[in-house]
Amino acid sequence: MTNKQLSVTQQRKLLLDSFKIREEIIDIAATLTGCHIGGSLSITDLLNYSLELYGNNPLNEVILSKGHAAAALYAALFTKGILKEKPSLSYGIKGSLLLGHPNNELPGIPYSTGSLGHGIGYGAGWALGQRLKQKEGIAVVLGGDGELQEGSVWEALQVISSKQIHNLIYIIDRNQAQNDGFLDNISEYYDLSARFKSFGFQVVEIDGHNFNNIHSAFQNKSANKALVIIADTVKGKGIRLMEGNPKSHYAKISVSQADKWKKQIKYQYEKNYLN
Repeated sequence: MTNKQLSVTQQRKLLLDSFKIREEIIDIAATLTGCHIGGSLSITDLLNYSLELYGNNPLNEVILSKGHAAAALYAALFTKGILKEKPSLSYGIKGSLLLGHPNNELPGIPYSTGSLGHGIGYGAGWALGQRLKQKEGIAVVLGGDGELQEGSVWEALQVISSKQIHNLIYIIDRNQAQNDGFLDNISEYYDLSARFKSFGFQVVEIDGHNFNNIHSAFQNKSANKALVIIADTVKGKGIRLMEGNPKSHYAKISVSQADKWKKQIKYQYEKNYLN
């Protein structure tokens, strides 16, 4: 997937995969433990595209820093054929490797994350290591906007800037909500784009649910700067009751509720696919 524009076939593949990922996230929410469904649904399209573009190349690393969205990661890895068993069958069960936060004992997961603010540091270290070993490869780190409240994020960004680590893409899933409510009511960010630019990074702001927007941001990355993608997303994307609602942060639902929500997801997929 290296062209400047997505073909119709590529777009349809991505739409289908996001539909499958969201279905599986909903099934995971219907397990005994439930899951962080809101942020998993918001990051689905970004994670889907990142794995499609970079996940099959061993020279690259895709790191989910907002590890509480593990349901999205497991569902995406299953959809891409990297995980062989349907995650919702064993998620949260005693003895299972499919835990509430990513487990690096599973294929496709380079680092266990979940303590917020660590993923960007992992990505920076790995990307710098590749450069020092004179190897190619891009680190793609997916984090949350609430996660930016962690000081370790900004420490890592300073290192990326100082060491001129250019082989890195940092994606912010800006769904504007976190566990305790809306970000603007907790810790508002003023001119986030300018903050990142002050480190010398290339910065773009996009619709995080539009694959053409996502593709364009990736394809136009500068070779001489780290890229920060600020992606506007919707927490609980695809489920009317959940969309934009901080209360969607975590949910444990019944199987019957899951069936209803999957019908909503299917309707939206068919609407977008047919268009």
